[in-house]
Amino acid sequence: MLSRRTKIILATLVVASLTFVILDLRGGDGPFSSARAAVSSILGGVQRGAATVFSPVTGFSEWWGTQVDQSGQIRALTDSNELLSTQLIESENDIARANELDALLRVASVGRYRVVPAEVIAVGPAQDFSWTVTIDAGTLDGVEEDMTVINGDGLVGRVLKVYNSTATVVLLVDPESSVGGRVAGSQEIGIVSGTGRQNSLQFQLLDPLGKVNAGDAIVTFGSKDGRPFAPGLPIGEVVDVSGTAGALARVATVSPYADVSQLSVVGVVVRPPREDPRDSVLPSAPAAAPAGGPTRAPAAPQTTDPAPGATSKPEVVQEDETAATPAPAEPGN
Repeated sequence: MLSRRTKIILATLVVASLTFVILDLRGGDGPFSSARAAVSSILGGVQRGAATVFSPVTGFSEWWGTQVDQSGQIRALTDSNELLSTQLIESENDIARANELDALLRVASVGRYRVVPAEVIAVGPAQDFSWTVTIDAGTLDGVEEDMTVINGDGLVGRVLKVYNSTATVVLLVDPESSVGGRVAGSQEIGIVSGTGRQNSLQFQLLDPLGKVNAGDAIVTFGSKDGRPFAPGLPIGEVVDVSGTAGALARVATVSPYADVSQLSVVGVVVRPPREDPRDSVLPSAPAAAPAGGPTRAPAAPQTTDPAPGATSKPEVVQEDETAATPAPAEPGN
């Protein structure tokens, strides 16, 4: 129970508080305006000081967030650039392979060789030969040992060993490799031998008095049944001749047309032409019929379906148009 005096004091304090609140809300210079201004000034200084003290911390947080965002953008752009670069390289490789295949088909078309296209998948010495490559075509594609291997530039080598889906090819430049050659135009024959260097062959005429000069083209003379070497394939160009006519050691240095250091698409000659194409396959020679036949344009390349059990690798066929009716298949082919 409050006393009378206590009640009077409490009532006075409540009235005074309400009066000060009403005066403060009305604005102006009330009794607390000075105190309020002083408190505001003190608090403002404290806020400015806190902002100065903690600004490095808040600034670092903002900088770190910006760095994270920029790093993510850089990674995304880098990944996108690498993807585009890879796609560009793959596109260039596809274009290069397509061009090599076109050149191979030109040789097959002009010379009327039946070929199985393949791609070089490995390089390395094999079976006592220093210069060999592995191709992705084998017995399932009709490839056999001692078949001729060519590309769009000319002779590459011969099949050394064959497996189900791959084959080993000994290159023309191998020092143990040799092939019968013929000088285009003069028809002088000789032996072309590898030297173990990718850009050099040796050509020795069988006739010591035979003529051979720098700039002459050498083509394959051809083997029986076209194996191991089909006839009329470009080998290379004579760049130098040592010795004089009649000398026993007269040898010509030949630069091969096919660059064995950059092999990609090649073709295995599974059937040679019925007639020697002579010099018509040389790049500078016109597309002409074999000697003794009528002049005609080369037939367009055709493909045949693989035999039962064979793979789907295409086989490019060049037929001889001189026959009125299809000739029977040769034994063993």
